[in-house]
Amino acid sequence: MDMNRLRLLRELGDRGSVTAVAAALHISPSAVSQQLAALQSTAPVPLTERQGRRLVLTDAGRALAAAAARVEEAVALADDTISAYLARDERPVRVSAFHSAGLALFAPLLRELGPHAGLSLADADVEQEAFPGLTADYDLVVAHRLAHQPAWETDRVVVTPLLREPLDIAMSSTHRLAQKAAISPSDLVDERWVSTHEGFPLAGVLAHLGARMGKAPRIDHRVNEFSVTAQIVRAGAGIAVMPRLTAAPLVDESMVLRPVAGVSLVRHVDVLARPAALARTRVREVLAALRRVATAASAPALPPPHSGDEHAEQTERSTDEHQRRGHLAEDRP
Repeated sequence: MDMNRLRLLRELGDRGSVTAVAAALHISPSAVSQQLAALQSTAPVPLTERQGRRLVLTDAGRALAAAAARVEEAVALADDTISAYLARDERPVRVSAFHSAGLALFAPLLRELGPHAGLSLADADVEQEAFPGLTADYDLVVAHRLAHQPAWETDRVVVTPLLREPLDIAMSSTHRLAQKAAISPSDLVDERWVSTHEGFPLAGVLAHLGARMGKAPRIDHRVNEFSVTAQIVRAGAGIAVMPRLTAAPLVDESMVLRPVAGVSLVRHVDVLARPAALARTRVREVLAALRRVATAASAPALPPPHSGDEHAEQTERSTDEHQRRGHLAEDRP
């Protein structure tokens, strides 16, 4: 099978539409469709199907796209081997992070690697299901999900855990609950809330809290950017769920964070990457630096992962598999 056509199939799976693939690769949509049709002519089973006006992958198409990723990974590893011998890999390492993670991690990462370390940083805050697709445009994608939400699909990406971060309630320092060391769900029944937009990971926290409170939370404001949320909270116009570590830079004398007693509110912060991206030595170096930065930042503030945590087990299996295949080993000469 033609590798370029296989790449188009993988891109369609990650980007979600022929138009998006065409725009990303700077070719026409008709050219994409023609190449996918040519690929289909070599396969005995349907690789794509129509869902409304969109062309999406079938189960067979997703399986073939995953196999294509392994081929792409092998090619990238060979290219990295040559670059290592020539001591020449001038391509920047592209890193994206959702807003609060960028606030907490980007500056320490630059201090760790140096301001001229060949990084290209971007903020990309999307709905949870869209994070894996960002690996089409970035080498490393800092993503998050709630503990009770589905784990990332490791047939598409390699998952490396960064943080297991508690979630607290942010409130004005003059709020009636601000003097309590911890608050209970019953304390929150009649509060007004600032929440993220529907589909984003933290929006599910309020639904979980509502079940514990016995009453749906009243959401007055929907804001994704925590720095804006903090301003609303400081003004006393609502309270909000915020992550303990990544929201720490926003805490001042006018806003406090308080844990919810008896309720486990946790989110997982992970790095997602295509296997081919991790074949590059420079990408692995940046990933290692991200892990050091996250460990240093979280050590005094966060509890260790539970030994039975499903997410930790899954991500350890994902990373271990790539270590066995040699792509996360020590750098070659």
